[in-house]
Amino acid sequence: MRGEAIAYGAVTIVNALATGKGAAFGIDLWTKARVDLTDDRIIKARILNEETEKTLLAERCVQAVFNHFRTDGFGARVETESNIPIARGLKSSSVAANAIVLATLAALEKHVEPSEVLDLVVGASLQANVSVTGAFDDAAASLYGNIVVTDNMLRKVLTTFPVGDYCVLLLAPPQKSYTSDVDLARIKTVAKQVEIAHREALAGNYWSAMTLNGLIYSHVLNLPADMILEALQAGALAAGISGKGPAYSFVVEKQIKNQVLDVLRKNEGQIIVSNTRNRSSLQKPNSES
Repeated sequence: MRGEAIAYGAVTIVNALATGKGAAFGIDLWTKARVDLTDDRIIKARILNEETEKTLLAERCVQAVFNHFRTDGFGARVETESNIPIARGLKSSSVAANAIVLATLAALEKHVEPSEVLDLVVGASLQANVSVTGAFDDAAASLYGNIVVTDNMLRKVLTTFPVGDYCVLLLAPPQKSYTSDVDLARIKTVAKQVEIAHREALAGNYWSAMTLNGLIYSHVLNLPADMILEALQAGALAAGISGKGPAYSFVVEKQIKNQVLDVLRKNEGQIIVSNTRNRSSLQKPNSES
């Protein structure tokens, strides 16, 4: 049996590393996953757009679904492809995990509730050591779309807001940054400040929260803040660091997109033009013999 699924991207509003509480919103970048069940009990994975990247997360996602249904005797071949740069803070792991879990469910012709999908994804992310908190906020924003404000430790969506129709500009510098390399002790020194950003997001002031979070984390992650300030001067609604960086993200009214793009072009890195997403990644399971 084969299952296929697609999950959509997300961007940070409040990074949960400092406090365990986060916020994020959906964007229309994507990751596609295909899972072919085998009878050899071996799970093998390939990331088609980044063949040298580790595949432990993909393997853990498939195994998590197998364990959930106490499925014995199956293996799987997994392939993913994506237009999301890996290890830049742009939620590539959470989005891929969503897609792989959904594709595995489709291959097995099984259905679970959205909250169970997130539990499987978060558990697999922790096992694979691609996230400190399980990245519940990122996975939820990818799965549900719109804006989610979360308590990652409780795996709970505290509130949601509909997201407007905005352009999202991303700058992904060439260097990669992995969660395992993050100085968590340094990040926790700004927990009180990040808590303020989270409260602002919870109150509905999510774009202000995103900018405040970006200014805080740019300092603690030793990333320059000049671009954030210049983008705001150019008219961006919000500007920040996505995840642990080094990528920057900007929410922009479509009519002033070019002014903010001019700011980004002064800097080294891949510029990605995306849009906010107000629809879910969930879709009817798709399988074939």
